[in-house]
Amino acid sequence: MLALVAIASFLLPQSIRSQQVQAVRRVLIFNDFSQIASPGVSILDQEIADGLAVSPYQVELYSENLEATLFPDKVSQREFREWYIRKYTERKPDLIITVGPSSLKFMVDYHEKSFPDVPVIFCGTTEEMADQMKPDSHFTGVWGVAQPEKTLLAALHLQPDTKHVVVVGGSGEFDRSLEALTRESLRKYESRLDFTYLTGLAMDALLERLRRLPSKTIIYHTSLMEDAAGAHFIDASQSVPMIVDAANAPVFVMDDVDVGKGTVGGYVVSWAADGKVAASMAAKILGGMKPEQIPIVRNSNVYMFDWRALDRWGFKESDLPAGSIVVFREMSVWERTKNFWISGLVVILLLMLLATYLHYSRLELKKAHDAEVRLSRHLISAQEKERSRLASELHDDFSQRLAALAFGLQNTADTLPDSRDPLKQTLDEFRQSVGELGDDLHTLSHRLHSSTLDTLGLVTGLKSLCRELGAKQGIEVDFTSEDVPRSVRPDVALCLFRIAQEGLQNLKKHSGTKKAQLSVRHWGNRLILSLYDAGTGFDSDKLEKPGLGILSMQGRARALGGEFEMHSKPGKGTRIDVWVPLEPAVDQLEVADRSDV
Repeated sequence: MLALVAIASFLLPQSIRSQQVQAVRRVLIFNDFSQIASPGVSILDQEIADGLAVSPYQVELYSENLEATLFPDKVSQREFREWYIRKYTERKPDLIITVGPSSLKFMVDYHEKSFPDVPVIFCGTTEEMADQMKPDSHFTGVWGVAQPEKTLLAALHLQPDTKHVVVVGGSGEFDRSLEALTRESLRKYESRLDFTYLTGLAMDALLERLRRLPSKTIIYHTSLMEDAAGAHFIDASQSVPMIVDAANAPVFVMDDVDVGKGTVGGYVVSWAADGKVAASMAAKILGGMKPEQIPIVRNSNVYMFDWRALDRWGFKESDLPAGSIVVFREMSVWERTKNFWISGLVVILLLMLLATYLHYSRLELKKAHDAEVRLSRHLISAQEKERSRLASELHDDFSQRLAALAFGLQNTADTLPDSRDPLKQTLDEFRQSVGELGDDLHTLSHRLHSSTLDTLGLVTGLKSLCRELGAKQGIEVDFTSEDVPRSVRPDVALCLFRIAQEGLQNLKKHSGTKKAQLSVRHWGNRLILSLYDAGTGFDSDKLEKPGLGILSMQGRARALGGEFEMHSKPGKGTRIDVWVPLEPAVDQLEVADRSDV
């Protein structure tokens, strides 16, 4: 712990000292105009500040404005310059950045005398000042290259029938410099087009002229920071919107800050790009490079257009130069709703896949159910055939043989003298037992296959079953029937008969009662059988594994396309309800069954 405390006490002061002694670099920016008067200057200064913010040095950033528009006279400008020279005499900057032609000219004139050996980076000015630069100076920077010719060509491509070109500008020194640059760039087209320069007018007169321009005209705006009456304007936020509102022709511009004010656009100077390049050069110089080691570059202009103005004047986006940037584009209905439609289509696709899967699963379940029903039919059919065979054998063979045996015993007993001979008594007992065995075989044969059901029908067969149960088991069954046809299909009759038979057997074994109610009735195209007893009952809701008897009844009903239900509660008895179609439809299962046969 002592070692850790010692190390921490050594390292923390070192870290604090390294932060305290971080090298300080002073950067002075001279602007032609204030950030309020020129949105372009504001954007450029912000890019410079952002670029210097990542410098490894502690940068002290100073910004001064020459106000070249508000105070254009030489006396005022000279006084401004002298004041700034005195202001920074004792606080010498490590780097000077000029923004605009007046600021650059100030440094060209006063650099060696007032700021010797201080590197200078220029931006925000045109290449026409290159001749004023001294070859051995400490200057480098980025030239703003305005190219009105490219904007004119793009405008003519959008409006091929153009005959008149109106150039709009102001009366200030900066305004006139851009007008001169534009005249020189467009001079070669004067033989093809009618050029008018509205650059020496008061604002009211200018706007009036713009309202009455001839058809097939385009307007090219340069800069209007001061009009002929001496009124000053913020170009991007004041003069440009006023010109656009008054003009009856599309307006093209020189700077990117003028796009989005109702103008169409053009091949525009990017103030933000100038600021990024200047900030990059500043970082290199603060890092130790010399200005002469950093080549002067030209800025990269861009084709930029306002979609809303294109739409207003009926210009086609497809006619724009390749690589054009289109801003403020209104999204189409598809673009606004494509996420919704794509999401909807994905959901629909998923639902379709789910529906397909469920349909497939349903088909598979139906196949399994059909196979189960088919198997159940085969089993029931095989069971009934075997029952019929056994019943026939018991009735035709064993019963006959027992009857013959009983008759033989009777004849033997009759040949003996009439006495209480033990042998005769034994023969009588044998004959009696054989008779009882014959009756039991007859009953068993009847249970296996009811001849009454075959010959007399369902209702009579059920009545006979109830009477037999009452006679043999002492169970009183109240049987009723309602509107049951005299002729019922054998498979339907046999199904209901076997279910009643199985239900009554279960009643005898489990209910603990000697009374039951059995009914069969015709309802619609169905036969409905109900069996009720008021015995002990059980909880049918908790019956997890039904017995073979219940499964047999369920299987018989469903094999004919019917339903089987059983309801029971402890102490409240048991009720069985079964319905089967009176005329089961011949379906694919029956066809398959017949083909199997």
